[in-house]
Amino acid sequence: MPRAPAPLYACLLGLCALLPRLAGLNICASGSATSCEECLLIHPKCAWCSKEDFGSPRSVISRCDLRANLMRNGCGGQMESPASSSRVLRSLPLSSKGSGSAGWDVIQMTPQEIAVNLRPGDKTTFQLQVRQVEDYPVDLYYLMDLSLSMKDDLDNIRNLGTKLAEEMRKLTSNFRLGFGSFVDKDISPFSYTAPRYQTNPCIGYKLFPNCVPSFGFRHLLPLTDKVDSFNEEVRKQRVSRNRDAPEGGFDAVLQAAVCKEKIGWRKDALHLLVFTTDDVPHIALDGKLGGLVQPHDGQCHLNEANEYTASNQMDYPSLALLGEKLADNNINLIFAVTKNHYMLYKNFTALIPGTTVEILDGDSKNIIQLIINAYNSIRSKVELSVWDQPEDLNLFFTATCQDGVSYPGQRKCEGLKIGDTASFEVSVEARSCPSRHMEHVFTLRPVGFRDSLAVGVTYNCTCGCSVKLKPNSTSCSGSGTYVCGLCECNAGYLGTRCECQDGENQSVYQNLCREAEGKPLCSGRGECSCNQCSCFESEFGKIYGTFCECDNFSCARNKGVLCSGHGECHCGECKCHAGYIGDNCNCSTDISTCRNKDGQICSDRGHCLCGQCQCTEPGAFGEMCEKCPTCPDACSTKRDCVECLLLHSGKPDNQTCHSLCRDEVITWVDTIVKDDQEAVLCFYKTPKDCVMMFTYAELPSGKSSLTVLREPECGNTPNAMTILLAVVGSILLVGLALLAIWKLLVTIHDRREFAKFQSERSRARYEMVSLWKVGSRGDFKLRAMPEFTATLALTSLALKTKNQCQKGCAQFWTERTAQPWCRGTRTDPCSRPRSGGSWGQRRWAHLGRRSLTSLRETTDPQERSLDSCGPL
Repeated sequence: MPRAPAPLYACLLGLCALLPRLAGLNICASGSATSCEECLLIHPKCAWCSKEDFGSPRSVISRCDLRANLMRNGCGGQMESPASSSRVLRSLPLSSKGSGSAGWDVIQMTPQEIAVNLRPGDKTTFQLQVRQVEDYPVDLYYLMDLSLSMKDDLDNIRNLGTKLAEEMRKLTSNFRLGFGSFVDKDISPFSYTAPRYQTNPCIGYKLFPNCVPSFGFRHLLPLTDKVDSFNEEVRKQRVSRNRDAPEGGFDAVLQAAVCKEKIGWRKDALHLLVFTTDDVPHIALDGKLGGLVQPHDGQCHLNEANEYTASNQMDYPSLALLGEKLADNNINLIFAVTKNHYMLYKNFTALIPGTTVEILDGDSKNIIQLIINAYNSIRSKVELSVWDQPEDLNLFFTATCQDGVSYPGQRKCEGLKIGDTASFEVSVEARSCPSRHMEHVFTLRPVGFRDSLAVGVTYNCTCGCSVKLKPNSTSCSGSGTYVCGLCECNAGYLGTRCECQDGENQSVYQNLCREAEGKPLCSGRGECSCNQCSCFESEFGKIYGTFCECDNFSCARNKGVLCSGHGECHCGECKCHAGYIGDNCNCSTDISTCRNKDGQICSDRGHCLCGQCQCTEPGAFGEMCEKCPTCPDACSTKRDCVECLLLHSGKPDNQTCHSLCRDEVITWVDTIVKDDQEAVLCFYKTPKDCVMMFTYAELPSGKSSLTVLREPECGNTPNAMTILLAVVGSILLVGLALLAIWKLLVTIHDRREFAKFQSERSRARYEMVSLWKVGSRGDFKLRAMPEFTATLALTSLALKTKNQCQKGCAQFWTERTAQPWCRGTRTDPCSRPRSGGSWGQRRWAHLGRRSLTSLRETTDPQERSLDSCGPL
């Protein structure tokens, strides 16, 4: 289907439409058109003057110009400027309601026929209206996938006809229903083709062992209003089985669309084709897997039994072919597919106009509501389609929907209710003239409607004066043909009126019109007529000179102004007025504009060049380089303003302050943000020894932003006595803290030592108790243990009664002196100490030391082992 032209071309044409209105630019006169037909092609605003005595002998005025210019130059009414036009040939009024069996009288689109006459580049516009009438007849053909996976769906639609008819009759009184089914091509690899599967492809399939042979498409029931026939036909159906997952449904869709007579589509009804499946479809080129290389021809191939006979002969149809045939027959295709394949079929709707997609439950229980939703969706929108659009035409659409708002570039309305009218404005434009005169016809049709609008196109590419030729006219000295105000000279003659004869003097005539050898005739800006230049007229100014070499518009410009408006243009050179210099007279010699109020030139931060300051100080800007946030004196330039405001209590309306702060935006604050990266922090000392602070920043508007403290910051003199007391107090606090830390450490150390002492004493008491045992007569007996432990025990026994200690010591010593490691001991430890200490204390200690020494020095392993029996 032909597509609408690209918006880019429309934009370029819109730009061209503005060109003739721009000052100093005349596309018509600068086009150098040599005939009326060439002039008409330049721009739709251009006109051709066919008046014979148009212009003057010494200058050539272009006959191709804007109408206003031609009228001003004396053309009068002898102009050729055709315009595009449109004319309605047939327009029947819209119907408000369907008319039952006489539905062919229902009109849903008006007008029905229009003729347009187009001049290249010139648009013409016409209006059309579309309405979805009430109670419009509906033909619905139910096309079902009967592959094995759809068995449960088949069981659920056995009474579909009755229920669907009940619901559809709520929407229309004229409803018909048809039925067809499909599986896939009965060839390998799409179906089972082995001999054992010919009659039952489900052999060996445990879940469902019996099914009918595979087939491409079967038309089972023509469109009828007898819903019982639909139910009966559905009950007869049985599922089949194919080999691969995709189905051959598009073969069936195409046959249902093109076999109009067999299906029974009515011309005066809304055509709905419901396509139900649970898998993806085969498309064009898939047939090559089965050896089918012939593309589908788009024709009907149903035999007398209403079976698709070309299933095993041609490839599957393409999406383009499918969309074309559906549109040709005004069929709205409804995809009823399972959720997992919804997005694939949703993408198909963008390629097949008039198609909708709905999600089908796994067992088709929601099929009735699905059809109702799809019907309402189709009836709620109107979309125009274009058929047979000529290549050299541009179409522009503007839709006006039920809300009354115009939508340029849109040719679809949605959200309509039954009975609403959608209006469309269509603009037609020819880009060029055809190679030969002909008439084209294209069609506008709402998608899914039978109504259409035929638009006949003719091209206005010739001038009316072109048919009035005057051969050998006296206006052309009898040596040429007069046409549209110009002379077309016969062979051997030349000149605007064919007044010069071509011959040996031609070169002489031509050289007299050249400024120098090799240059163009009349500088390319005039005509050489019998050795004399006739200069063209220009929209930009005057062309003059013997050879048309001079003009008053080709000088240098500044900002689009010739000679900057300070000079005159003479033959390509600016003659500057007094006080201006330069190639384009843009440089003023006056420096007063660079002097500030202090008499400084550019605030001593730049140079005055052509009446404007050129700042040389880094960071300086402004008309007189007066703004410079990074300059060393940036704060001093704003100090006068701040001081004036403080003096007058912050009132900038004071005359003095207004002068000083004329370019400042003042903001009063209580505290200054000192770390602002975009502002310069300024401060100075006031006469009262206070500090005044403010920040300075430049605004995009060119003004300065001053953020000023409300009051200067004034600090108090520090008290010497307070400082002295603070220092002394700090020293005392530090000393006390150090003493407290020392005391804490000493206390911790003493507690650890005391705890260690307590632990050792407890261990000694325990070992003492373990050393002695009470005999049968109540005396103590020493148990065998290492000598050092015994020593500790004896030392402790010194605190016991004298008799008990002496008995125990004698027994111990008698036993020990018999041991090898005690042989060196000669002292009786049980005797009373001679002096010092408690009774036996020194003897026990001496015994302990001697016994320990003997134990460590012995070489007997048994004796050495006693040393390891316990801690010393």
